Amino acid sequence: MTPFSTKSGQRLAILATACLLSVTLPTGGAWAQKVKNKGTPATQTAATSSEISVDIPTIDAVGSNVDEATLRAIFSGDLVDNADALAGLTADNITIPEITLSATTTIDGEASEATVTLSDLVLSDITDGTAASVSLSGMSIRAGDNGSAEFGTLAASSFNIAGVLGIYGLVDPASQTDLETIYTDFSFAGGTLESPEASCTIGAMSAAEFKARPLNYSFGEIITLAESLESSGSDPSPEQVGKLLHLYADMFTAFESAPAEFGGFDCSGIDDEGKAIDFSIAGMTMGGMRPGVYPSISLDGLNIEVQGDGSVQVGNITFKEMDLSSPIAAIQAAPAAIDEDWLEANARALIPAFAGFSFGDVAVDVPDPEADGERIKATIGAFDLSLADYLNGIPTDILTTASNILVDLPEDTDDEQLRQLIDLGVTSIDAGFTIDASWNEADNTIAIDDISVTGANLATVKLAGTIANATEALFGLDENAALAAAMGVAISNLKLDVTDTGLSDIILARVAAEQGSDPATMRPVFAGLAEGTVIGLLAGAAEAQKVGAAINSFVSGNAKYLTIEMTAKEPPGLGLMDFMAAEDDPTVLIGKVTIDASAK
Repeated sequence: MTPFSTKSGQRLAILATACLLSVTLPTGGAWAQKVKNKGTPATQTAATSSEISVDIPTIDAVGSNVDEATLRAIFSGDLVDNADALAGLTADNITIPEITLSATTTIDGEASEATVTLSDLVLSDITDGTAASVSLSGMSIRAGDNGSAEFGTLAASSFNIAGVLGIYGLVDPASQTDLETIYTDFSFAGGTLESPEASCTIGAMSAAEFKARPLNYSFGEIITLAESLESSGSDPSPEQVGKLLHLYADMFTAFESAPAEFGGFDCSGIDDEGKAIDFSIAGMTMGGMRPGVYPSISLDGLNIEVQGDGSVQVGNITFKEMDLSSPIAAIQAAPAAIDEDWLEANARALIPAFAGFSFGDVAVDVPDPEADGERIKATIGAFDLSLADYLNGIPTDILTTASNILVDLPEDTDDEQLRQLIDLGVTSIDAGFTIDASWNEADNTIAIDDISVTGANLATVKLAGTIANATEALFGLDENAALAAAMGVAISNLKLDVTDTGLSDIILARVAAEQGSDPATMRPVFAGLAEGTVIGLLAGAAEAQKVGAAINSFVSGNAKYLTIEMTAKEPPGLGLMDFMAAEDDPTVLIGKVTIDASAK
């Protein structure tokens, strides 16, 4: 499967740049550029490599305390010089039927022109810089051969203009330190985007509320930092790195939002090889953002399909929330200048507490890149990774599950294990697995609740147990202490559960056929061999006969469930030295454990 062409990506980038220019009007000196009305070209912007002009034919201001000339300058982009006037704006109604932005954008040395038209910008019932409502009836973009776009209504209520200006230090935020509402009832009607290589329909978007507080860095400082980083290239100074990280730490605690809903998009186009490609997402939900917490993002109905090549469908993908409290605290305590030594010493503290991800209803049908003419066909019912209780950047509570991983085995394969399954008559596998483990700080143990693998109509193997002597040093920042702690852990008990749901029938049928016999005759023979082998290995152990009998019952087919449990006789359990000794003589472990077994 191949992506859109480079030319297509460039055209889409030009359209995206035009969209960006339409919603982030240049803001005067702090942005190192000025814009002018009535088609007068502006000087080139270093950040966007664009020349921009703004045309506002008329402004209808009713009951405004700001004159038309100042309003025209503001809506043309000169916010810095007129920020105080905008923050104190009071008016019954301000209507601008049309704002036209003309931009010449240079990408990789290629200049392209685009025109953005904003229709019917209306701000109503404005008091001291807060509008009861703001709306834009539509926006159109014309970029010549590069394409076009049409977007519908955009609206919000309780739009705190002064609050927006205060966030970036364009006006004095006075004593505000708490989060304040910036807008409510945000809605966007969606639209369409066209280019020679792609056509997209974009769904609607909505969010109930957005809050923010003033940043500790002004907009001018942010722009200056961005320019200095750009001039430094790949070798920023410790002072620049420090300021950037402190800025990020500040920003991630400055915003809060209600959950947002997005109606998805549907794109069709052609790839580098001229093949038709469809790419769509049915919908997206973004959880509410909180200070220090990046929200979850859930995508529904992802579909990628390339004509004559392959397809990938995913019913849902969810990226769970990310707690940035630890990195933020580390950065806030850091010096102004952050060098490589500090980054290396605090690497673990900078790891966010990522809660995990999940996906489900996956169907893949793509060419096998390692086998000409073969295809990879698989489906996954569900997968989930959950991580919690982070300690020094390491999750101490892990749960991951997968179910209905259905894979067709390739007819022609050199993989020995796959070949064995194919030889047994297995043409596809429907598998799943679980890993569930957590650290208990109170008693310094790791509980292995479930490590299991399941094959539908084959077998399930599950392992559980307890690891003792798992002290906090195991997760500590001192590498030598962590290594010593790892060498000191011990296994206090293990439990193995095996469920036969058809695997033994397949194996015995194959073996019996090779020997000219039948499975019913072979089962007791193999059961006796297994029992004798186990009793021989456990010679001298009081439980040998019981364990051997349970295995005999399981192999013979009289029982479908086998449980074997091992418990260390002396605390804390079997340690590293015990297992090293067992490499030469496994029987040394027998006297140190109690073994129990049952079959049913």
